[in-house]
Amino acid sequence: MAKKEEKTNAMRMLDKAKLAYQIHHYDCDDFLSGTQVAQILNEPFEKVFKTIVVQGVSKSYYVFCLPVDKELDLKKCAKTAGEKSVEMVYKLDLEKITGYIAGGCSPIGMKKQFKTWLDDTCLKFDSIYFSGGKRGCQIEMDPKLLISFLHAKTASFTKH
Repeated sequence: MAKKEEKTNAMRMLDKAKLAYQIHHYDCDDFLSGTQVAQILNEPFEKVFKTIVVQGVSKSYYVFCLPVDKELDLKKCAKTAGEKSVEMVYKLDLEKITGYIAGGCSPIGMKKQFKTWLDDTCLKFDSIYFSGGKRGCQIEMDPKLLISFLHAKTASFTKH
């Protein structure tokens, strides 16, 4: 009998909303960089997104999803979030804040839904990849559906 796939919070939420997505699994015993994941999936870096959580001086948390080969511009993030400044959340604090570990942080299914932005380049694609909520698992879906589901916005917040 085939082993039933273990669903993550992200998958359960997408299933409940009846949204179309695909799961892609890959071997991952330890943390892999986003560019390594894109290479394993045989996808261009700009189509595979990483999820980064930042905290503003107001102590509010914000989520930014960007292509794996790009770097956040924290000044642009602060301006986008309406904060004076923001700092990235430390890897060790990520699980306490989101419920996810580094390398498996999905913008969907965090302990609390934070204001979320996707890099506006996501709209160039019919589908993008992002963490499925655990290491070794990526979700592929239409970025417009993801934006709508998360009540997210798009912006430009990467270093050029």
